[in-house]
Order: sequence, then C-alpha cells, then structure tokens
Amino acid sequence: QVQLVESGGGLVQAGGSLRLSCAASGRTISNAAMAWFRQAPGKERAFVAGTNWSGGNTNYADSVKGRFTISRDNAKNMVYLQMNSLKPEDTAVYYCAARIALEVRWSPSLYRYWGQGTQVTVSS
Repeated sequence: QVQLVESGGGLVQAGGSLRLSCAASGRTISNAAMAWFRQAPGKERAFVAGTNWSGGNTNYADSVKGRFTISRDNAKNMVYLQMNSLKPEDTAVYYCAARIALEVRWSPSLYRYWGQGTQVTVSS
C-alpha cells in the first residue's frame, strides 16, 4: 500500500508560481511511475505531468509544457510539481498518483494509488 499526501496548493494571481509536493509513505516509490493529474469543476480528471521511476523520462500535457516541471526525490519518497506562469485555466484540484510500474501512462485508470488532492486557484 502507498499513501500519498499532497500539499502546496493555494490562491495565486495569474503569472505567479506554486510548488506542489507529494509525500509518499507505506512503501518506497523508487520503482513507481508518478504523475500529477488535475480536475476542474465539471471536467474529467486529466493528466498534467508524469515521471518514470528514475526521473529520467518526463511527460507533460501540451497545456502545461514549458511552464510546469515535475521532479522526484526517491531518497525522500517525494514528488514535486513546480508550476510557473500560472493561468486562470490552471485552476483545479491537483492529485498525485502512483502506479507500480516503471514507466508513465496518461490514463488515470492505470494508477492504483491517489492522494486526496490539493486545490489550486489562479485569479485573473
């Protein structure tokens, strides 16, 4: 079992930055692909960014490419999402997710473990 706890969300003005953190416990995530998803009101949960087990391969949704950076520290069992140049359309609940496999996939159904989510609100 893996427990995931997100933190770092909040209210920020457009153009600002936030850094989300995801703390994993229960087992090591060093052999897990990790990802961030987000869900806005009335919309489906969508892939934002993912990293393979080592951090050597990362994937980003086109809407965040060049603005968001995912990283991980396997020694600390942590995953991060640095979000820069935030836009109002980035407003959503952000979820950290883990799949016990080496590589990233974009479908939320392929992730077994989820955090409770953290709200990010970007004002215009």
